[in-house]
Amino acid sequence: MAWLSPVFPTGGFAYSAGLEQAVADDLVSDEASLQSWLETLLTHGSFWNEAVLIAATHRQEDDVESLSALATSLAPTAERHRETLDQGAAFLDAANAWGSADLPRETPLPVALGAVCQSASIPLIDTLTASLQTLISNQLQAAIRLSLIGQTGAARLLAALEPMVLATAARAETSTLNDLGGSAFLADMVSARHETLEPRLFLS
Repeated sequence: MAWLSPVFPTGGFAYSAGLEQAVADDLVSDEASLQSWLETLLTHGSFWNEAVLIAATHRQEDDVESLSALATSLAPTAERHRETLDQGAAFLDAANAWGSADLPRETPLPVALGAVCQSASIPLIDTLTASLQTLISNQLQAAIRLSLIGQTGAARLLAALEPMVLATAARAETSTLNDLGGSAFLADMVSARHETLEPRLFLS
């Protein structure tokens, strides 16, 4: 939980994973549409793929170099590519205070997280649950900053999404790399559009 806390540089202060553009395009306009957006990311989008990559790395399903190449190739846009690499490097720099695994700074975040947690003997299901919870929390923090919802609404959504977070973590625990994939095309499209959004609060 310390490694996934807002103290770490992987918090949601800089990245919205395309949510900022979705709000600008009025695709996400209230609490209900935000919940639907996040549910899609969890079950059919980038959050699911990140969970599969964490699990594969934690189980040492392949070497870190190959998994890193796979993770970066799955980034749908330049911004998401930069996001996963920058957050991976920042995570590894901060985790060094605990004597984290010796990994290249170019390691994408889900691979870095899976490798470090495996090295520290943190159970996979705990790693997955905490990671998915953090992804959702970061999105809710972004939604607050975008004035889409308030703190009460964010807390309400966090509670509503908790069963899906737990279910997705359990599903990812038994996944393999063959389970990678998604159909959240609109999320990928707004991520690409965000590259030219001005003005903007977030880097993605």
